Formats: sequence, C-alpha cells, structure tokens
Amino acid sequence: MAIMGGKREDSVSSARINPADAHTILGREARFSGKLTFEGAVRIDGRFEGEIQTNDLLLIGPGAEVKATLHVGSVVINGSVEGDVHAKESVQIKAPGRLKGNVHTPALEIEKGVTFDGSCTMSKSNGAPSQPPPPPPAKG
Repeated sequence: MAIMGGKREDSVSSARINPADAHTILGREARFSGKLTFEGAVRIDGRFEGEIQTNDLLLIGPGAEVKATLHVGSVVINGSVEGDVHAKESVQIKAPGRLKGNVHTPALEIEKGVTFDGSCTMSKSNGAPSQPPPPPPAKG
C-alpha cells in the first residue's frame, strides 16, 4: 500500500471514512447520467456518467463504473473510475479499483493491486498548490 501526503495513523480523513455512513446508494442496476450534487456520503454501485460535486464522501463500489469528473471532499474507489478527480481531503484507491485520470488532492492512498493510469498533483486542502519551504537566509 502506498500512502502519500501523510501518515495513515495520523490522517483525520481516513478515520472519518466509513462506508456504513452512506446516506444514499445508487445500486448495481442503476444507470445514471448528468450532474450529481449532494451532501453527506453517497455510494455508487452501478454506472454513472457526467459530473459529481460534493464537499463530502463519495464511495465507488467494487462493481461500479464511473465516467465523470469528480469534485469531492473525499473519495474511496473500489470500482472503475475514468475521469479527473479533485479531492479537498483525500483519495483512496482500494483493490481491485481502477482509476484512469488525473488526481488533484493533498492525500493519496493506493493499495497493492490497483490500476492507476494518470498523474497526481499534491496540494493543500484549501486548493492552493504545495509550496516548498523558503530558502534559509543568506549568510554574509
């Protein structure tokens, strides 16, 4: 398992992510396209195409197929996602998950056995790009 952007034990967002917290579930038989905006946790087990926006948790189930741009607080991917992911808190990709797209997040966790085809930009949760520390003052 790869963890980027912080220690797993210290991650507040990892402790908050609980699949049982899903308020709404789009079941395996569900086929949906368009723009999905929600509050609270939502789990997708079916197929979705379009755009998803939330400041909360999105769970992509093992059989799910999502082709969308994601703007989320946090996302846990167990199924297939094709599209860019913008997460304010964290992105977790768990086996047998697949992600084809670019990721913008302050914390990324990838388990062994996952397929990730894209790039990742790590940034602070406020959306500002990470900046290297300033150089030490010149002596002289």
